[in-house]
Order: sequence, then C-alpha cells, then structure tokens
Amino acid sequence: MAILPATATRAAAALCRIAACASSSSSAAAGNGGSTRRVEVRMPAPFTAMAERGRMVVGGHRGMGMNAVGAPPGARVVEAVRERENTLLSFGRAAAHAAVDFVEFDVQVTKDGCPIIFHDDFILTQETEDVNEKRVTDLLLEEFLSYGPQKNSREISKPLLRRTKDGRVLNWSAEDDDSLCTLQEVFECVSPRLGFNIELKFDDDIIYERSQLDRALEAVLQVVSQHASNRPVFFSTFHPDAARITRELQSLYPVLFLTEGGTAQHNDSRRNSLDEAIRVCLEYDLHGLVSEVRGILKNPSAVLRAKESNLALLTYGQLNNVWEAVYIQYLMGVDGVIVDLVEEISNAVADFSKPVVGQSMLASGVDPVGAKHQAFSEQQLGFLLRLIPELIQQPH
Repeated sequence: MAILPATATRAAAALCRIAACASSSSSAAAGNGGSTRRVEVRMPAPFTAMAERGRMVVGGHRGMGMNAVGAPPGARVVEAVRERENTLLSFGRAAAHAAVDFVEFDVQVTKDGCPIIFHDDFILTQETEDVNEKRVTDLLLEEFLSYGPQKNSREISKPLLRRTKDGRVLNWSAEDDDSLCTLQEVFECVSPRLGFNIELKFDDDIIYERSQLDRALEAVLQVVSQHASNRPVFFSTFHPDAARITRELQSLYPVLFLTEGGTAQHNDSRRNSLDEAIRVCLEYDLHGLVSEVRGILKNPSAVLRAKESNLALLTYGQLNNVWEAVYIQYLMGVDGVIVDLVEEISNAVADFSKPVVGQSMLASGVDPVGAKHQAFSEQQLGFLLRLIPELIQQPH
C-alpha cells in the first residue's frame, strides 16, 4: 500500500500520543514547575506496528459493536451486530479483522474485588413474574457469572433482560450468544495482537469516595499488570477523578478522558465541553481525550487545540458508523474512531490512505467506499463539509 509521507507521519504521531509512556520525563516536568507536558515518550512495539500502517486507528465498540436493545427497526447498529457485546466471542471476531487495531470494553469491579466486563450499572433478570434488578458492583463474582449463557451447558442460568431509555424492560437476546466474562479471561483468551481500550466504568449518579475509586482502580491495574504483557493497552473514563487517580497509580499505560463534548450536561462542569476536557487532560497530565463525534463536528477547532497540546484525539458515537463522517474526521486530523459497524468502517478507513484514483474512475460510478483517497476535488470536499450539519442533526 502506497502511503503519503505526511499521512504516515500524522499516524505515527497519533499512536505515539496514545501509547505514550512518560515516566522517564517526570523529573523534567518538575524542573519546569510542572507546567510542561512530557516530551520523552516510549512507544511499545505493537503500537509501532500500528503506526507503520499510516492510517487512522479503528476500535471495535464493546467488541464487534454494541447491542442496541429496543432500537427502532432497521437501525444500522442492530442490523450489523450479531454477537453479544462485551464477550470473548465478540472480541475474538473483532481480532480476526486485520484492519481493527483495538477493542473498547467496559470494566467494573464486583463486590469481592474481581474486574468484570459489563456496560450497564444494573443487571436485570426475570424471577417468577417479577423483574429482579441489582447493581453490578453489589454482586459477588459467582452471582454475576450466573446471568446469561453458561460455559457449562448443564448449569442453569438466569435470563438477561435490559431496560431501554424509555423505561421498557425487554429480553436481551443476541443471534450469537456468549457467556459473561472477567477482565483476566479477556487477556488470556483474545489474540495478543489486538489492543485493549479499557473503559473504567462508574455510575454518574454516585459520588465516590477516594477509597472507593482506589479499590476499584487498583483491582483493575493488578489484572492488567499481571496479564497485559506486550499487548497495547490504554485506559479511558468519563470520571475525571478516576482518570487522575489512574494516572497517579501507574505510568506505563496511557489514560484518556472520555467526554460527551458538550452534547449533554452534567453537574460536574469538567464534563460539559471539549474545552473543559482539554483542560482536564492538561491539568491531570493525561494523554488524550475520547469525544462524542458530534462534539467534534460542532467544534472542529478543538482538534487543533488538542494537537497543539500534544493530546491524542479519538471519537465515539453512532455517526462513526457513517463512513463519510469518519472521512471528514480523517481530513480534520482525528487520530482514531470507535465504531459499531466494525468490518465496514475498518475496511473503509484502510482505504483512506491508498493512492489517489483517477477522476475517470470516479466518473465511471465506482463505489466511493472502495475508491476513497486523499486528493478530493474541491467539489467533493465541499459536499462532505456541507454534510456535517445534516449528520449532526440526525436523531441518535
């Protein structure tokens, strides 16, 4: 694959930021009053290989994509995702796609201190006629693993239900099902070539004591330190203090701050804008941010501010399942995207850095997904830029 030097340079810089290990330069920062971002970084070998591809980084959302339970009929995410999210099956299938660099998944810690993979704050099942709902972090590991399909088919499991945003409780089924799992199992069973974006999950409705955050984060870090080996790993979290503490507790793995980019409001002002997210990253010496894509498209100047601050910038959200929206971000300089349509979008992104195709080829009606290139004409680029407001206004 021919790659333009500028593109390769940009991609390498992006992976350097994501995979930065800055422990060697903490003394240099201290010598400058703590105001200078670390400049001496080390990139683990797996990230180096990814950077050599010279393209935007692609991550699978909860594996091969999230399960949109209760979504409107015909929604693209529902059509695409066959596997139960956040399972070994989903991660393994994502790893089989060479163009996928990492998977993003959600980690919580059970009452007895085991990091497990699950997105929702509460887990629901049906017992007799009543719906039973429990907070995930109030469960012991054995009870958590008793929900859903069992590794031993002879064991009786509790059916999994899910509450939709409008309050309905529906059966949570998947075409290709799999059992719930622990963080350790994911490290042991998923191909070591696949990077892990570990989202540290905390409930927005709880005010956590420092000791509670320490307990959860130390449990996660213990598993990572014992099992990560040379796998590319980075952390992300919506909780500003959890991000800061994770940065304080270790210096080997990058920490990124998750933000809705101003598309939602919270009591904690640090979560309410891209400007605040960048400030949090700089104040807590984080390595970058992961923004809801609409926040970036509404505020494209934030990309430049992030780059000027030497911060990695990734995005997530349903618009990342639209290749045109991803291509706009590629042109803007976004370093990576987290997507649900894993195969479709990862293949499209792999084409972004291919050599320019002839205009005659475009005029002949070639599928644009197979003919994307960097030298878009002014007319084509204008179309993509005009598409931004329309994409932002789509319901999600």
